[in-house]
Amino acid sequence: MDTNALDAAAQSGSGSLWTAAAIAGLLLLSGCFSGSETALTAVNRAKIRRYADQGSKAARRVIGLTDDGETLIGAILIGNNIVNILATSLATSLALSLFGDSGVAIATLVMTVLVMVFAEVLPKTYAFANAEKASLLASRPISIIVKLFYPVVIAVQYIVRATLGVFGIRLEQGAHVLSHEAHEEIRGAIDMHHYESGSVEKSDRDRLVGALDLGHREVSEVMMHRRNIMMLNADAPPQELIEAVLESASTRIPLWRDEPENIVGVIHAKDLLRAVDKLIRRDGGGLEGVDKLDIIKIAMEPWFVPDTTSLADQLREFLSKKSHFALVVDEYGALQGLITLEDIIEEIVGEIEDEHDVETEGVAREADGTFLVDGTVTIRDLNRIFDWNLPDEEASTIAGLVIHEAQAIPSEGQSFVFHGFRFDIVSRVRNQITQLRVRPLRRT
Repeated sequence: MDTNALDAAAQSGSGSLWTAAAIAGLLLLSGCFSGSETALTAVNRAKIRRYADQGSKAARRVIGLTDDGETLIGAILIGNNIVNILATSLATSLALSLFGDSGVAIATLVMTVLVMVFAEVLPKTYAFANAEKASLLASRPISIIVKLFYPVVIAVQYIVRATLGVFGIRLEQGAHVLSHEAHEEIRGAIDMHHYESGSVEKSDRDRLVGALDLGHREVSEVMMHRRNIMMLNADAPPQELIEAVLESASTRIPLWRDEPENIVGVIHAKDLLRAVDKLIRRDGGGLEGVDKLDIIKIAMEPWFVPDTTSLADQLREFLSKKSHFALVVDEYGALQGLITLEDIIEEIVGEIEDEHDVETEGVAREADGTFLVDGTVTIRDLNRIFDWNLPDEEASTIAGLVIHEAQAIPSEGQSFVFHGFRFDIVSRVRNQITQLRVRPLRRT
């Protein structure tokens, strides 16, 4: 009898040890799932991409896993829930055999502490601090888990979408927002290093952010408006055309015929001078041959682009066509302005001035700390010059911003306060605000 009791006790003790070992193993697996989730979501994709380019298979697996984040998180959550539930069930069974009816409460308390510390906080803290290393180590087993649970993940996603659909909530299937999120992540990192640590200079920040913004800005925001474009009548006398080109600060000038809206070509100053030189040489050094000049024959064909084209797309078009100049039209084909390659580059590097540029006066700092600003000055230029943070989503010029905020065309003498600035209307011509006084307000 005593022998049988001893054998039963030994078997019971051995079974308890195996159960405890199984619980410890499941907690270890839960910690691996939690750490892998944190590592793969916090990993620096730029570093991983560099490792992949250098031939790392693990890095390529990480990229493949993170490209489909919904499936990755779904598979990890399913695996983590399975091992946590199994570990809790085993712990409850073990506690009941050891402590009787009070074992349920004991198992709940002990497992809560163990899961929180060893399966959540500890592995996630390590993974967050060593995201690249942990993600590379976890890439192979997690890839297997994702493949194993893929049918279950798809079924769960379907059930979730169907359930939300009952309540009128629709999730777009296969919506990709990674490009926008990546841009915002990069912009956030640049701003953090500029404003918090100061490791990124303002000029560098402006250039980096300017490059990122090209895809979100349209040609209409930076083009030269048609009222400021110098255009020439193609039917004017050649001598008059030559003099006008020589006096102009621009090297490319649109030509019109019959009416200014009818652009028939674009003359380049160098092409014109080469043609004049050729005529003079042909006539033995005289200027008489210039009157025979046909400017249309040496003009370039005009290139028209929609005003809604993004600056990023227009930059690619300029580079692919090896062109520097385009005329901007609206949806009805009406001329709106012109844009050059230099205009787009200036959005990245700031104003580019050479010895032939006409100095444009648009902003004057007053002795009292205010700024006298022309209405046509762009918000982006003001933000770049003075490190302001005026919004430019609804308007591109400072006058447009005031009109948008006031929801009306203000009169001279009116004042407005918004976005931390005071705006006084100095002058207005017809429906156009021509000059404002801007005063940054001190924040208390």
